Amino acid sequence: MPVETLSPASAGRDERDPFEACARAARGALSANTERAMRSDLAIYAAWCEDRGVPALPARAETIAAFVDAMAKRRAPATVRRYVASIAAAHRAVGAGKTARSEVVRRALQRMHRRKGRRQEQATGLTGALRERLLAVPGDGLIDARNRALLATAYDTLLRRGELVALQVTDIVEELDGSATVLVRRSKADPEGRGATVYLARDSLALVRAWLALSGVRRGRVFRSLCRGALGETLDASQVPRIFKAMAERAGLPAEVVSRISGHSTRVGAAQDMVAGGIGMAAILHAGRWKTPAMVNRYGEGLLARRSGAAQLARLQHRE
Repeated sequence: MPVETLSPASAGRDERDPFEACARAARGALSANTERAMRSDLAIYAAWCEDRGVPALPARAETIAAFVDAMAKRRAPATVRRYVASIAAAHRAVGAGKTARSEVVRRALQRMHRRKGRRQEQATGLTGALRERLLAVPGDGLIDARNRALLATAYDTLLRRGELVALQVTDIVEELDGSATVLVRRSKADPEGRGATVYLARDSLALVRAWLALSGVRRGRVFRSLCRGALGETLDASQVPRIFKAMAERAGLPAEVVSRISGHSTRVGAAQDMVAGGIGMAAILHAGRWKTPAMVNRYGEGLLARRSGAAQLARLQHRE
């Protein structure tokens, strides 16, 4: 079936307008990061459709499938799947939700996966050993105090970057033993804000207290931006991986390791350390607020492989 083309009357119409309406309707219902990603995804899709003179919303399933085929040539499978999820959300908003779930779109995704696989490159895990290495880099400036506190908090709490920068001073409650509990008011898995409580060790709390004392922060956000020594009111979540990368570079980590550091690296590293330490799955799931073991198994797959039946058999047969 041929793909419908724009009529002369609609050719000059900006195809992004319907998507902007969808984004406005979703405002407040999605996290800021999700909303930004959706806007970016839909802008890429709308521009692709506009270049080819085909309607973007609502679109034919063949149009979305062709977009998938085109993007699969130069984008990672996870990115293309996110594009499709954003396109599907926009179509649901205009009552055409079945389009992006159609067989022709599924087949396009299957073609991509057969060619490129589904496996995602995993972020470098900032494990306890790397955490100590980064924290040990000399520096007594305000930015050094903030970065140490940020890294230590991220590792202990397993917070995502958006959750980390949203922490308020009043969310940290010191316990009698010198450790603390941290209230996570809202998260990716808890958009309605039921909240969760996580743990902060004594050494990490000491670094947070040092940052707060040096910066003079008494209320509001714990972690703030710094520009030529001037303290801001907030820290953008996009800065978290940049800070971790900068710390890793100063610590002398290899460039290929630094390039794979992300805002999730402390979450990955802490999970890997828990697996390596033999901590039970229930406790790991609680620490990371995961509902299933899937991500823990993904992060710790190398360590888990060394505990597999095949590995145990090799040791029993003295083949190691």
